[in-house]
Amino acid sequence: MRRQRGLSQAQLAHPELSDSYVSLIESGKRTPTPAVLELLAQKLDCSLSYLVNGVTAEQMEDIELALGYARLAFENGEVVEARSRYAELIADNNLTGLTALRQDVQFGLALATEACGDLDEAARMLEALRTEELAADRRLEAASALVRVYRTSGRLTEAVEAGEAILFGAERPAWSDLVVELGANLLGVYYVRGDLLRARQYAAELLNAADTLGTPRSMVAASWNAAVVAEAVGHGEEALNLAERALAVQSESGYGRNLARMRLTLAALTLRVRPHAADEVRAAVARTVRELNETSASTLDRGNCLLELARAELVGGHLDTALAHAAEGRDLIPGTARLVEAEAHLLLSRAYTGLGRSEEASAEISSVRAWLSPLPDAEEVASTWYAAAEGLEQIGETEAAVGAYQRALTSSGL
Repeated sequence: MRRQRGLSQAQLAHPELSDSYVSLIESGKRTPTPAVLELLAQKLDCSLSYLVNGVTAEQMEDIELALGYARLAFENGEVVEARSRYAELIADNNLTGLTALRQDVQFGLALATEACGDLDEAARMLEALRTEELAADRRLEAASALVRVYRTSGRLTEAVEAGEAILFGAERPAWSDLVVELGANLLGVYYVRGDLLRARQYAAELLNAADTLGTPRSMVAASWNAAVVAEAVGHGEEALNLAERALAVQSESGYGRNLARMRLTLAALTLRVRPHAADEVRAAVARTVRELNETSASTLDRGNCLLELARAELVGGHLDTALAHAAEGRDLIPGTARLVEAEAHLLLSRAYTGLGRSEEASAEISSVRAWLSPLPDAEEVASTWYAAAEGLEQIGETEAAVGAYQRALTSSGL
């Protein structure tokens, strides 16, 4: 800019600065103070923003406005539009010198990509972001999102490594809301891979930390995931109490997506612990379907909700309705979420079996086996293999049922 203005270093410096100091700034050997930056901006007849970032005040306003629209689209559940807006911002060369703002955009794009169901691409983006020098909070948020994405994708080893690298590394962070949330996501991975003893121990640690912090955000994260673990080890009523606690706290904060997901978790848990309450569960899940459609919920969230509604309809004996909800939910599940896809086909097979449509039931069971086969051994995988074996046995495919039971045993480590 000095050269564009036709000024020498001495002319720019005079009378407040020395020309040698200006030379050191230009060569990158000195960092000017805020007061010197303001002085130089005045002498060069440009804005302070442009001098610092290479972006004019007007360009900065445009970037911040575009970022606001992207965030709004995401919060309103318009995840495809949000992804497009974030991608347009990433392509803006004006972000190059705005490190923190660029990282905000990268993180937003990764979350929108996850919400669109493109889990592999979301993981790639989050991994790339983690290689940068991040602020402490952004580092925790990126790790938490990455653990969640890896878990949903069935990449459990990578999920554990991503979480434990921060939580149990050489510089273990002090407890905070973000640390508890990262721990809660890691707890979910322990549960999925069948490490229930570790999960139970870590759930107690997270609950204690949340009680000490006393913040709604930490209490929801810890209680929500501890409820899943409690049910897994046979403590159904304890699980319900923890889930109800999380929902009560979440209701006070009013954040739509998490409130809807927590309501779904409680409904699913209630159906398993108290199957006689199927009608009550069905009403709760139907409400959650409406709520999720009005938030930034991912296609996976919405698909899961419809599958849970199909499950409640099955328990209540409404087979045709269950079939319709299961098919709609299946169509929303991203192909990378193999276990959830398998569960969708399992629900369809049960509905077809109940309706006496054995050929269609058999085809759906075949799909269950196809989706499950590539997955690594884990507790949830074993449970789905077992359910598939029961379905095969019910429609008379005994030999295939034996094979599925054997896979269930293997996935359980037996």
